[in-house]
Amino acid sequence: MRYIFKFPDIGEGLDEGIIAEWYIEKGQTVEMGQPLVKMETDKVVTDIPSPKTGIIAAFYGRVGETVHVGSPLVEYDLPGIDGAAAVAEAAKPIFEGIKEEGAGVVGTLEIADNSAYLPASNEDLTALVNPTSQRAPQRALATPVARAMAKELGVNIDHVLGTGPAGRVTKGDIEGFVTRDTKHGRQEIETRDTKHVTRKNEDGVSGHDLEVEIKPLSQIRKVIARNMIQSKHNAAHMTVFDEIEVSELIRIRYKYKEQFEREGIKLSYLPFILKATALALKNHPVLNAEMDLENSRMIYKKYYNIGIAVDTDDGLVVPVIRNVDRLTIKDIAIAVNLISEKARKRSLTMEDMKDGTFTVTNYGSIGGQFAVPVINYPQAGILGIGRLVEKPVVKDGQVVPGTLLPLSLSVDHRMVDGGEVARFLNRVMEYLSDPVSIIIG
Repeated sequence: MRYIFKFPDIGEGLDEGIIAEWYIEKGQTVEMGQPLVKMETDKVVTDIPSPKTGIIAAFYGRVGETVHVGSPLVEYDLPGIDGAAAVAEAAKPIFEGIKEEGAGVVGTLEIADNSAYLPASNEDLTALVNPTSQRAPQRALATPVARAMAKELGVNIDHVLGTGPAGRVTKGDIEGFVTRDTKHGRQEIETRDTKHVTRKNEDGVSGHDLEVEIKPLSQIRKVIARNMIQSKHNAAHMTVFDEIEVSELIRIRYKYKEQFEREGIKLSYLPFILKATALALKNHPVLNAEMDLENSRMIYKKYYNIGIAVDTDDGLVVPVIRNVDRLTIKDIAIAVNLISEKARKRSLTMEDMKDGTFTVTNYGSIGGQFAVPVINYPQAGILGIGRLVEKPVVKDGQVVPGTLLPLSLSVDHRMVDGGEVARFLNRVMEYLSDPVSIIIG
């Protein structure tokens, strides 16, 4: 009996992944829960476990290719299952994962007989069963990879002659079509991860001023684009700017920095800011809330899980530090160091990314003073931290040197009124100007 395991929905709204590494070979026997493939999703890199014990009959997709949720991933041969047992197996509900093994995936199993040929996408099977049959002219048979490449290059795939099984259009067919296509004088050279495209003038001389470099979007960049559009379309953004003199915060941090370093802990200003933010959220719950328009209600969250925006080589990710209000400055410093390292190594898990209630982005660590942060929808707000700047300040009627910390607070104005924004930001600044109050707050 044959089973086809589809790429499962692993949660958090992810709808596709890139194959990073296969752990299996055709003909190999695998056990339930054994890792099949490492997938790079929008947010994490994770192993997909086997939902069944059986023999690998086939697996679909090469390393580096994109697989959509619900697309065929692995085909199994399950010996000894036939007749009534096969019917019962086919009637089983959606596989609920292998929680006792620590895997949190949900997949779908479909049944096919031993002579079935698995198409690479949802297409008409007539040509596969009878290769001599006439293919409908309006739609070409093609692999998902070929369709994606054709779409990216602006090629009408129905005009490409397929050389695969039953006339299926493959990635190689698309590449050959583009190379031969001189109608618009375009030539394309493809490396492993970059396409270099040049256009030739009518006299056949390359127009170097038109040379471009094409790189595929990373999974992280796709989700960033999607989330930014969603946030801008669904939230009424409002941003307030302010700055606070933090000489005392600098003194406190400097006093304990070496002590923390001896324990292997890097102490930045961020743990103080996160703690101040969590304490302020407890006093201003609307900033720690979510609007549920479908049910005409507000959801006020009684836990304080703060996401921190981390800049990585692949793009911006926002892992979450949980229950910040209950943690000490040392605990937060350890958590920040750990989560930042995991983000840079692409070893974040789904658990690291979920259940955030508010976000802090520290663009000042790179160099900016003020910015307009985009809300991590559906959260109510995001606090931006700018670069420390030395400026003259007035203390006790005297102009003295000071260090100012710029702040930018963006909120969803549907939920948060201007007065509450100002009061919340004032509360954060009070904590930061008097760091002792953070500890006893």
